[in-house]
Amino acid sequence: MEPWLDDLTDDLQSLSFNSTTTTTATDIHRSTSSGSETTWTAASASAVTTTTKPHAPSGDPCWDAIRRARSESSSGQLSLSDVRFLLRLGSGDIGSVYLAELKCAANSGALFAAKVMDKKELASRNKEGRARTEKEILEMLDHPFLPSLYASLDAPKWSCLLTEFCPGGDLHVLRQRQPGKRFPDSAVRFYASEVVVAIEYVHMMGIVYRDLKPENVLVRSDGHIMLTDFDLSLKCDSSASTAQIISDQNPPPPPPPTEFTADPPPFTSTSCILPNCIVPAVSCFHPKRKRKKKPGHHGGPEFVAEPIDVRSMSFVGTHEYLAPEIVSGEGHGSAVDWWTLGIFIFELLYGVTPFKGLDNELTLANIVARALEFPKEPMIPAAAKDLISQLLVKDPARRMGSTMGASAIKHHPLFHGVNWALLRCTSPPYVPPPFSRDVVSDESSPETPVEYY
Repeated sequence: MEPWLDDLTDDLQSLSFNSTTTTTATDIHRSTSSGSETTWTAASASAVTTTTKPHAPSGDPCWDAIRRARSESSSGQLSLSDVRFLLRLGSGDIGSVYLAELKCAANSGALFAAKVMDKKELASRNKEGRARTEKEILEMLDHPFLPSLYASLDAPKWSCLLTEFCPGGDLHVLRQRQPGKRFPDSAVRFYASEVVVAIEYVHMMGIVYRDLKPENVLVRSDGHIMLTDFDLSLKCDSSASTAQIISDQNPPPPPPPTEFTADPPPFTSTSCILPNCIVPAVSCFHPKRKRKKKPGHHGGPEFVAEPIDVRSMSFVGTHEYLAPEIVSGEGHGSAVDWWTLGIFIFELLYGVTPFKGLDNELTLANIVARALEFPKEPMIPAAAKDLISQLLVKDPARRMGSTMGASAIKHHPLFHGVNWALLRCTSPPYVPPPFSRDVVSDESSPETPVEYY
């Protein structure tokens, strides 16, 4: 464990950290790469931000616990001293995630995933911008397949985000517990469809996710997914996020080519939040209406808000999931999320990623130069192969989703019969058992089978 995590544990123990509880989750399994980000100077005084989302379910014990803690606080605000840390769930590049509860609501069923970050460590590694970006994005999100930010706690030494806890674990661990370490075709279609909708939403919010992988897709208590971990995401400034309605008679002109320089212009109100991301001063979005009916499409206008103009030169992501344009350094936009969707579906179906080499360097070389090949076994539906092939097109301009976004993917034959409007009501292939804080580590080990239907 890194020295700063030892220091964190000591501090958390003084805040009623239950150090005898056994950790149940695993740490990050695959290496990630990231460039430097902007500098964030955090306030030295303790502070807290809480926001109730418009679509927060009534009777949510977590929101009830937040309100109760604030009402019982002499200052009317939360602090880290109000939080009891139960066990560490895992660690990432900019912090560790703990299972936590509020002391005033112990045993109420209100459990949180608390991401704790060391401010000094963030500053020393120039990661403050990533932490700030994640917080800003979480404050924006309001979607059933994305996390709820219950509170943001700020102390002199630590920064903490209280978000949703998903007792079902992540798809990376769950995949390893399947026969052949792969999911059934029906389960892959279910998880992929919910991921498509989640990515569609973040794109419409002017966000490029950039870190889709099974480790970042969590399973809620009801079996539906939650896309998590937004510290590598690219956030477009809201002033450049206005969608427009384009008629058939006046199709939008193609976006102008983006000029890249070794020394990008400084951050302005029409730039993305990262210093090495350039956004044209017009709009992040070029919504388009489909002109031809797709199979299974019953007509009517469809509007797409795909941030096709947003560009970054950063080298970020997980090696096996990096898009060719990131590896080559040509600059990338939202099309990288559709490439990672193709890798994601491939891994869930086959148990491996398509371009993995003996080391990271060979993996990157394969991504750029090697043609996509499908294993002979197991046999997967032809529609799945076709979708993967269209998503894993090395030229981002020709990649499915690059201009029409999720709309084109939703009409693919692999998703024939999916009721997108009622996706949240679809029965999931796996519902985790009720969570208990007394769960021991061997109950969530990869050897324990999980049945899917």
